[in-house]
Amino acid sequence: MAEAIRAGRARRVLLARGARSTRALRALLAEAEAAGLEPEVVDPAAIDALGLVDHQGAAALVRLPSELDERGLRSFPFPGDALVVALDGITDPQNFGACARAAEAAGATLLLTRERRAAPLSPAAVRASAGALLHLPVARVTNLRRALDELRDRGFVVVGLDHRAGRTVYDPPPRGRPLVLVVGAEDVGLSRLVREGCEELVAIPMAGRTESLNASAALAVALFAYARRPG
Repeated sequence: MAEAIRAGRARRVLLARGARSTRALRALLAEAEAAGLEPEVVDPAAIDALGLVDHQGAAALVRLPSELDERGLRSFPFPGDALVVALDGITDPQNFGACARAAEAAGATLLLTRERRAAPLSPAAVRASAGALLHLPVARVTNLRRALDELRDRGFVVVGLDHRAGRTVYDPPPRGRPLVLVVGAEDVGLSRLVREGCEELVAIPMAGRTESLNASAALAVALFAYARRPG
């Protein structure tokens, strides 16, 4: 809720009648006041009906951000040190949100995903992202491989996560920024065309008995061990 208010995405703030005043609730209401949003006192059942977990007696009705399409991606003003995270076949909203949270925390410029067989930008995904999807631009394209090729033509190095790769996230990128880091679905990994479009593939060495991480955990490791490696 606080992230929605800070991002300017909150349309209304609802406050449950008789809600217990806590430090967290007072902080939320202060954020709302600073944004010029007057809390609307409602029956607690009205907030419970939204299906929120641990809402602490308050909720915000949020405008979801618009996504970029191919044309918007082509005209997007990337900085010279841009970091783009590309999702290849992430279909679960919770995983999509968690990936967005990791990407935004690592300072990503944009999140790129595809239209088909991909999780939508939904309230569930926003909740899973802890509000990161309200700050991080999202581009959704019909052909991910083509979009990656176009980014490479704009100077990006495209690196994919692949558990079979000979190089690891501990090795330095072949070039610096701008960089696209691509993560695939947990069950099948990167699709063939997307894998072939990557300039380099890197793996995450696993020291324990677990053979793999879920997509969002793997992305977080790669972002902070590889993409944010000091130049």
